[in-house]
Amino acid sequence: MSDNNKLTTGILILAAGIIILLGKWGVFSFIGAIFWPLLLLVPGILLHLLYMGRRLPSLALIPGGVLVVYGILFMIATLWGYGTLHYLWPGFIFGIALGLLIYDAAETRRSPGVFPLALVLLALSVILFGLTLFTFSIIYLVAFVLIVGGVWLIVFRSRNRRQW
Repeated sequence: MSDNNKLTTGILILAAGIIILLGKWGVFSFIGAIFWPLLLLVPGILLHLLYMGRRLPSLALIPGGVLVVYGILFMIATLWGYGTLHYLWPGFIFGIALGLLIYDAAETRRSPGVFPLALVLLALSVILFGLTLFTFSIIYLVAFVLIVGGVWLIVFRSRNRRQW
């Protein structure tokens, strides 16, 4: 065996040992558990870049937009807990709307139904985000109304009832 072959074989054996050791220590499972949304985000960005480089048609922007939004949603859920998806679920509708809007803006021959569909989905996602956040904060609104009502009754308790 020549010296170059021994060097190459030694490097490959060393790399295999390091990879096995890191795998046993849980490094790859940690990286996979934290950064798996990049498997959605990176292809979405890549689809946009390939379109800008004129290698893909504008139709590739629809899944590109969807993948970018979904990647961001799952990255947020991974970092702050999957309970956040309870409030972020309208973002999945928003991803489709954004993909359609980007496609419609980039397409030279506009399809007649794409833009209205994108607007309907966008409006639906915004309304659902609002309702989701409203139901999340409704208890705070009820508490605020009760506090203001209680303070009002306390402050104006000595006044004559006819003034009310």
